[in-house]
Amino acid sequence: MTRAPSDHATTVPTTATTTSVAPDGLDHLAHLVAAQHAFLASIAEVDPTTRVPWCGRWRVRDVVVHLGRIHHWAAGQASKRQETPLGRGPFVLDTFYATQAAELRETLVRLGDTEGWTLVGNGPASWWRRRQLHETTVHLWDLRTAGGLPLDDDAAVWSDTVDEVVTVMQPRQQAMGRMQPLPAPVRLVATDADQTWLLGGTGTPSVTVEGTAQDLALLVWGRRSPDEVAVRGDAAALDDALARRLTP
Repeated sequence: MTRAPSDHATTVPTTATTTSVAPDGLDHLAHLVAAQHAFLASIAEVDPTTRVPWCGRWRVRDVVVHLGRIHHWAAGQASKRQETPLGRGPFVLDTFYATQAAELRETLVRLGDTEGWTLVGNGPASWWRRRQLHETTVHLWDLRTAGGLPLDDDAAVWSDTVDEVVTVMQPRQQAMGRMQPLPAPVRLVATDADQTWLLGGTGTPSVTVEGTAQDLALLVWGRRSPDEVAVRGDAAALDDALARRLTP
């Protein structure tokens, strides 16, 4: 079963870094707002009972409610408060999502770099701009792909999705004991973004994976299979890495 890409677990006690604007100038908040608007607009385009097979038993309505709940939860984390219960539903999906998306946007704008809780300890509330951008981007792909709808491929955003897994998510999973260290790193090469990463640490990689930034991001988030990218080297090592809990 493909895991839902967010988690409500206790944070790891380390120091977070500001990620409101990436080193390459990516404006996480602006891209988050655009992704939220695209997600909201897409809700009406897809039957809510449509299966999302790469997310286990989920249907489109589950993706919508999940992302709305995660926005609400993240707003609470940024504000250093526990989220208030939203109820079990059923919900009017577009209204429910629009309300939680607006809460998150308004919270992140209001707080700026004020200290909040993050997944890696206390840090600037702006940390959540990046995390929620990629949460929304992946689930926007889920929603539109389940409905057979196209999605714009922004290589800069998808590259940052990969980078977040490599530099934040996978190290956190390992630090929390949710996965054992990889025997050797996996080299990821984005063919449309001129970027390369070593997933799982430093050293000599056992396998190299090439694909678009979107393909690589979807691979490490459990939405693509190795058959959909170019693999050179020890394919079994890639299979082993992907079988581990690289992400929450």
